[in-house]
Amino acid sequence: MRASSAHTKAGTLIEALPWLARFHGATVVIKYGGNAMTEESLKEGFAEDIVFLRYAGLRPVVVHGGGPQINEHLDRLGIESTFTAGLRVTTPEAMQVVRMVLVGQVNRDVVGLINRHGPFAVGMSGEDAHLFTAERKHALVDGEQVDIGQVGEIVKVDASSVRTLIEHGRIPVVSGIARGEDGEIYNVNADTAAAALAVALQAQKLVVLTDVEGLYANWPADTDVIHHLDADALAALMPTLSSGMVPKMEACLTAVQGGVPGAHVIDGRVPHSLLLEIFTNEGIGTMVTPNE
Repeated sequence: MRASSAHTKAGTLIEALPWLARFHGATVVIKYGGNAMTEESLKEGFAEDIVFLRYAGLRPVVVHGGGPQINEHLDRLGIESTFTAGLRVTTPEAMQVVRMVLVGQVNRDVVGLINRHGPFAVGMSGEDAHLFTAERKHALVDGEQVDIGQVGEIVKVDASSVRTLIEHGRIPVVSGIARGEDGEIYNVNADTAAAALAVALQAQKLVVLTDVEGLYANWPADTDVIHHLDADALAALMPTLSSGMVPKMEACLTAVQGGVPGAHVIDGRVPHSLLLEIFTNEGIGTMVTPNE
């Protein structure tokens, strides 16, 4: 039994070898959110995966959301939480809570999880060193633009501070708060922020952890996952997607159109899904690639 188990482990390591060689030194941007961020075992597994990537010679960068934690705080304070076109409507009152939760709580929690394994993670807000500059974003509902408050669209990324951390062997952990040239502070969707940062860093991969298996071919009638599609095929599908999937798939499209060779949407509820996607022949979830 022990020999059989050892052979299985050896087989797994051998399968990982070409991927280790291929991605050695590569920057990988991971968007972290959803269930993987709230269940203790998945949180610990995520931190282990990130540190594994670092020891395996990759250069991981984490961009995190915090929807469940924000909702909890808004509920506790009696502030109504609404969404339009998959984006949180962010009033000035809500923005104070969003900023506090993302920067002061969630970011520190993620940094702490990773740093149980060594002095790797450094927390940042998109405000720090002007990492993200944003303008007010409007949601499109039935062809009409709708004001959704202090929600930002990233218009500029200065990734020099992130590059410096990476070059010194650190793991940047970034929250999606951005500054505006107008002095306003904006809440930026974490999927969008991760894609913008992946493009700016010329990352090899963008990986989006979510709460579904991937992009379904014909949801909800059909639960077959599309395992691979190119940018044109995804662009054609965009108008048919559910509102929750739109920011994630838009992020993948933005990344590959901006020069990232591969963008992936994977199920963060699966233990070690990040390693399965990067280091196995099968992979999991949905992969988006540039047009041939």
